Amino acid sequence: MKFKLLLLLILTVSCSNNITTYNKKTPYSAKGFAYIYNENDLKEKIIKGRLDNEIMQISQQNLRFGALIKVSNPRNNENVVLTNIKRVKYPNFYKILISKPVAEKLGLNINLPIIEITEIKKNKSFVAKKAKIYSEEKKISTKAPIDSVQISNISKDKSKKMKRNSDKIFIHIATFYSPDIAINLKKRIINELTQIDKNKLIVKKINSKKTQVILGPYTSVNSLKNDYIKIKNLGFEELDIFINE
Repeated sequence: MKFKLLLLLILTVSCSNNITTYNKKTPYSAKGFAYIYNENDLKEKIIKGRLDNEIMQISQQNLRFGALIKVSNPRNNENVVLTNIKRVKYPNFYKILISKPVAEKLGLNINLPIIEITEIKKNKSFVAKKAKIYSEEKKISTKAPIDSVQISNISKDKSKKMKRNSDKIFIHIATFYSPDIAINLKKRIINELTQIDKNKLIVKKINSKKTQVILGPYTSVNSLKNDYIKIKNLGFEELDIFINE
């Protein structure tokens, strides 16, 4: 009888292990602002770790060392795939820490560095190859004179600059199947965060199965940052940021 119970226990544990093996973790993804590395921020202890600002490097504090991460600029569809070289501590408002050559490669607006990041599984060989190419080319941007970068920025036509200045930024708080739940969340936020402008808090129906709670629009990163931190303190682990949607 004891033998049968022991055998049953072994089979149960064995089955449990198999189930766990097939329960793959969903790749991490987020939309928001990149923190562009600066030596002064390290000295002032705003960030707690060093990047090499002469080459393309990234650090994402929620992902493991060695993870492959695709960083994209949604404004021009430029992207790079790089390895998470370390887990540097930086302000939670930002989604990733990047060196200046990465910002230049992506063509980011320094004043509004909106990015999208996606973790990429290493079993995709073409991604690994792409990451290797970027690793080999990451020093290219440092060979270009600084003057040429400045001239390139100045030469952009005025209409593009005006469009950037009129960007409207939103915080995506949550998406629900039920509109009633979205409305209740809005009421809760208004009640608990009296400092937030309730006119910026919007319940937006996307389709019959999706209703979003968003906050905005903002035209200033600083005002957005303040509200972002307040919302996150309510217990939301991940908040996305998007433009003109």
